[in-house]
Amino acid sequence: MGARFEVVAHRGFRARYPENTLAAVAAALDAGAHHVEVDVHLSADGVPVLCHDADLARVSGRPGRVAELPAAVLADWPAGEPGRLGDRFPRARLATLAEAARLVAARGRHLFVELKPDPWQRFGAAALDALADALAPVPGLRWTLISFLPEVVEAARAAELAPAGWVLPAYDAGARAAARELAPPVLFVDRAWLPPRGALWPGPWRWAVYEVNTPREAARLAARGAGLIETAEVALLRAAVCG
Repeated sequence: MGARFEVVAHRGFRARYPENTLAAVAAALDAGAHHVEVDVHLSADGVPVLCHDADLARVSGRPGRVAELPAAVLADWPAGEPGRLGDRFPRARLATLAEAARLVAARGRHLFVELKPDPWQRFGAAALDALADALAPVPGLRWTLISFLPEVVEAARAAELAPAGWVLPAYDAGARAAARELAPPVLFVDRAWLPPRGALWPGPWRWAVYEVNTPREAARLAARGAGLIETAEVALLRAAVCG
């Protein structure tokens, strides 16, 4: 196909494994993902835990909220996504950010860590300290913080925590002006928000487009300026890359 882009595994190899689990992260690395993206909430005692939703019902089939439970309880919390994957992964459990980071670092790949809005609103700048405490001991880790909240990007930059990218809330004139002011090293955007054609906004950032699951669409977006393609179909898109 001749496309040139790097593959970002969206919540790990989500097409085949429960999202944000160690199995999904390991499978994404085995499939050749250049980067792995995970979502992070903080437990009641401030430990970064991989989970997209603040509520645990979707991934576990059990009621509960990440922020209301201690890490010791969450460590044994099911995460097999029974609503989507049935009973295929009865042993899947919530993972900590540190566990996932060790897998990624051991393979020499790069990790995108999306801090969800809830822990920022609950813990404030202490949420960034929690990320630093979890990731600093991981040798050789390369990672980038990403967030929908510009204030998180600015706080991470001020703290010299790590490179910090912005997840766009829209693809419009207001977001473009904010991106120019923020000037992050990477901009994430949902494919559904992009116009059907035309080059992506120029700037000092790399583009990462998410929810892209076919080689054809990935190639079209790469031609428009997307250097990073975030996908659930890691193996399929990795096979389409020639550079």
